[in-house]
Amino acid sequence: MPDRSSHRAEPVHTHPDAVRIETALAALADPVRIQLVRELAGSAAWTHSCGSFRVPVGKAALSHHFAVLRAAGLVEQRDQGPKRLNRLRREEFDTRFPGLLHLVLREEA
Repeated sequence: MPDRSSHRAEPVHTHPDAVRIETALAALADPVRIQLVRELAGSAAWTHSCGSFRVPVGKAALSHHFAVLRAAGLVEQRDQGPKRLNRLRREEFDTRFPGLLHLVLREEA
């Protein structure tokens, strides 16, 4: 029997069409998650690994934040070797909630 202890479970993704507005707003209410979304918006899809973000939280908290973003339909993740790569589901999310990401991604006043 192969050793599965080194394998991570595939992340569960929620399509934006299945997300309620309350879930989306709650996901975007946290400053760390907003920073993650902004960094993803400023980079090409699948180029940011989880450990490459400049956020002031540990690995466990970062995993939690990504789980919230996946559940809100904002982020998709895939494993590539030892890294978990990310992409912002901007097009799909914009179709579901037109204008919401635009407001979040605006520069701070």
